[in-house]
Amino acid sequence: MNRLLPLLALPFLVLPLTLSVPAYAAKTTPTAQPATSQTSTAKTATQVVQGFYDALTATMKEGETLGFEGRNKKLEAPVTSAFNLPLMARYAIGTNWTKATPEDQQKLAAAFSAFSVATYASRFTKYDGEVFKVGNEKPSANGGILVETTLTPKGEQPVILNYLLRADETGTPRIVDVYLDASISELATRRAEFTSVIKREGLPALISHLEEKTKKMTSGK
Repeated sequence: MNRLLPLLALPFLVLPLTLSVPAYAAKTTPTAQPATSQTSTAKTATQVVQGFYDALTATMKEGETLGFEGRNKKLEAPVTSAFNLPLMARYAIGTNWTKATPEDQQKLAAAFSAFSVATYASRFTKYDGEVFKVGNEKPSANGGILVETTLTPKGEQPVILNYLLRADETGTPRIVDVYLDASISELATRRAEFTSVIKREGLPALISHLEEKTKKMTSGK
């Protein structure tokens, strides 16, 4: 089952489900607009998560034929569309984001996005009968929408994975965090990891760190 839970279920840090949005990020993102405020043609939060799962499952079914490069290419659009990766990178950096130069902010967002897509491509290599099931959608205590889902590997117990979505600048709901067992935040784990690297070596080192991890996954090393 471990190969199925890269960004979905990392060695998380435990935080409450109502993870607050950093003040510096709230000023630059449309958090005041609920994710349910949409036009009639816009996707709901549930549809965003279901669409991501559909694309992931389809890629897994072709995974061995596609190889890493093919999976990475096929997953790039679904992952970057469903997840607000630049915003997630900003949240994960925390207060260090405001200290970074615009150039470093751009490099970090790009490195984080490439790393995220490559992680899915390297871990979700084939389909073994896994079932992704999307359940209820409900408002989050701190704004946005929570979509409850389960991942059931063949012959194993379901894993609870809840997605937090917030409206982007266009009003479209996009994923900004994932919770394992309804309480363990991926974003919190990233923040702890990134803060540690920045504290030891600085922001440029974090960018290099992400780029190197992506390179290793690309080369299969």
